[in-house]
Amino acid sequence: MISFLDLKKVNEGFRDELVQACTRVIDSGWFIGGNELATFESEFAAWCGVTHCIGVANGLDALVLTLRAWKLLGRLKDGDEVIVPANTYIASVLAITENRLVPVLVEPDEASFNLSAAGVAAAITPRTRAIVPVHLYGRLADMPSIMAVAKQHDLLVLEDSAQAHGASIDGRRAGSWGDASGFSFYPGKNLGALGDAGAITTNDAALAEALRALRNYGSHEKYKNIYQGVNSRLDEIQAAMLSVKLRHLDRQTEHRRHIARLYQDGIRNPAIRLPQWEREEQHVFHLYVVRCEQRAALQAHLLAAGVSTLIHYPVPPHKQQAYASLNNLSLPLTEQIHEEVLSLPIGPTMSDEEADAVIAACNSFLFSGAHSA
Repeated sequence: MISFLDLKKVNEGFRDELVQACTRVIDSGWFIGGNELATFESEFAAWCGVTHCIGVANGLDALVLTLRAWKLLGRLKDGDEVIVPANTYIASVLAITENRLVPVLVEPDEASFNLSAAGVAAAITPRTRAIVPVHLYGRLADMPSIMAVAKQHDLLVLEDSAQAHGASIDGRRAGSWGDASGFSFYPGKNLGALGDAGAITTNDAALAEALRALRNYGSHEKYKNIYQGVNSRLDEIQAAMLSVKLRHLDRQTEHRRHIARLYQDGIRNPAIRLPQWEREEQHVFHLYVVRCEQRAALQAHLLAAGVSTLIHYPVPPHKQQAYASLNNLSLPLTEQIHEEVLSLPIGPTMSDEEADAVIAACNSFLFSGAHSA
């Protein structure tokens, strides 16, 4: 069986470095808010091309706390509208509603799965105050055009870069385009911790200062609290693990792109629609997502051929029970996408032989839905 992503194998490649880093933290006796965190924040900020990185407990907190900080700084208020792609993972929407803001769900560009500048512009109302472009599946959204719209209308931009570590346009990476960006380091991400972790990147010093307090009970100085904050901290061991893995990330991304090229060149089945991208630097292939009108049949066929797949995502946010008030929205493209998308295996340790097997299995799928032998 070809696994979707073998995290044990991924980490085996630098196991000794991880063990050494973990041992260093244990021997230091310092586990929260120490040198490992400061080192990783500095390294990741430089890698993204920004001046500030604020480590937090997970990717959702990165989004929630950034919007909350903007409220504390007077840049947002209850009831403000925030534009977000309708086909995103629910976390992007949760961050908005958690802050008593109003999500405005916008249909994506069909070719990229991401927000388009035209879609954003059409959704702007007098109550719009922010945009959350999600770099879905690892493809950077059209940030030059989206930022132009944001500037024209004086809107804040919070990138959701949870799946797009290192994706770039003209060398400018995810996390450096908007006013701020939220990252996830969930273990399965391209840059994954050995547990939950996240971060915010920004060039805004005032925002960074507010976030450093918010993540730590609202405090810069122990027992003195300027905000009603939370406990959302990136601990020393996870920071040390991430520093190790960051050193290998560019090489791993190139391997993901290599596997994506094999798929792109090898899969030739009219029943399977392949992803599209203009520039390789724009996509880091956290996921390689195809579309098929007979998804269930294709997934069963691939499983029978020994290929594991996943669906990202089977139910869009506006159809979730958690958002019953949005259930009646008409978002036909989003709903069609969620009925058709299927993620093929891809990862930094996948072999060419495994990719060839996936390609062969895709090409042997019959459009009728019948399984070939």
